[in-house]
Amino acid sequence: AYVQRLRVEDAKRRLERTTASVDDVSWQVGYEDPAFFRRLFKRTTGLSPSTYRKRFSVPQFTQISPRGR
Repeated sequence: AYVQRLRVEDAKRRLERTTASVDDVSWQVGYEDPAFFRRLFKRTTGLSPSTYRKRFSVPQFTQISPRGR
């Protein structure tokens, strides 16, 4: 359960800050079955991954580049 919570938190950050597909995010955080990941994410957060991204994504223009520009 602890590892799943860590993976979901990682997925949340990736959904907020990248445009990677939900399937790609699923793989990046360690799930081979995107359908399982979607169900787990919704059970954990109350939102589907795509709904979460729409609600909490960080707009590109507010992100700070590595050089602070």
